[in-house]
Amino acid sequence: MSDKRVEALADILVDYSTSVKSGDLVAIRASYVAEPLILALYQRCLERGAHPTIRASVPKAEPLFYRFAQEHQLEYVWESDRWMVENLDVSFAVIADTNTRQLSKTDPTRQQISSRARKPLLDRYLQRAADGEFRWNVTLFPTEAHAMEAEMSLAEYEDFYYGACLVDLADPVSEWKRMAERHAKLIDWMKGRNEVHIEGEGTDLILEVGGREFVPADGECNFPDGEIFTGPLEDKTRGVVSFSYPAIYGGQAVEDIRLEYEAGRVVNASARRNEEFLIKTLDTDPGARVLGELGIGTNFGIPGFTGEILLDEKIGGTVHLASGASYPETGGVNESAVHWDMVCDLRKGGRITVDGDTLMEDGRFMV
Repeated sequence: MSDKRVEALADILVDYSTSVKSGDLVAIRASYVAEPLILALYQRCLERGAHPTIRASVPKAEPLFYRFAQEHQLEYVWESDRWMVENLDVSFAVIADTNTRQLSKTDPTRQQISSRARKPLLDRYLQRAADGEFRWNVTLFPTEAHAMEAEMSLAEYEDFYYGACLVDLADPVSEWKRMAERHAKLIDWMKGRNEVHIEGEGTDLILEVGGREFVPADGECNFPDGEIFTGPLEDKTRGVVSFSYPAIYGGQAVEDIRLEYEAGRVVNASARRNEEFLIKTLDTDPGARVLGELGIGTNFGIPGFTGEILLDEKIGGTVHLASGASYPETGGVNESAVHWDMVCDLRKGGRITVDGDTLMEDGRFMV
């Protein structure tokens, strides 16, 4: 029996998030286990006169690639991938893992080789999106693996996930538009301000954002959504930050991360678990040790850590910081093959002040 919530999600993604229209070239990328959502998106794109293509993947192929590929194979980029980055109008990427830890034993050096080879594609992808030439959306299809990460049954996780997407409401799009109004209020308050001070357990960090743009995340590029974000000034971050939750990147989980910044760069990095992977990733390229994003979570429908950054970075009352590439639309100029989001929970004793005025206290917005 089909889940009506999948159909409702597809309606929102096609009509609200990406506004698919006749003639659009659309790619749908997902593991085959997300077939119900893949087909729902595909049907709606066809009904709207677009030209959709499905690029389904086999989850167990990725660890085989990193285990057996020779260096020239790790570096290879398909011309079809280059063509898509240059020509697509819309891209849907559906996260649907069957094993969230299948790359845990992969040599991070091999992942870095592949990431560096694909960096020009990432740069072009982000620039076309910033220029308004390209719309993209990343969403999720609930699986047993995601439910296990969140310590829920699959049924519980489905209820939680679709609740965070607001698809059970009579008019979810109206509620996402109300979230957009709240974001606009926060961004208006930030205008003309510069120094952001983040305080919490093990955290005393100062960033500067003067002249940069805060971007609202209203359900267009991610779904579910709920944050405002910017690219901090690349050489101004200073102090220390301790991250509350495991940071998962490239299939590997790093726990109890502590980063110390001077003049915008990570000068000391430590972790209780997987520290070697953390340091190797930060050494991928010169930009990987620079802060590329400051994000402030606004979705209070996501109550706690799930192990999936698409959701965790949106938790209302948290901040997330991304080492590596900036989003061009923020005015950020940092370049890297890395973009690694890490979450700091401020709901128990944390604070964000901006030029001395309180923006958030104990996870509650004060404006």
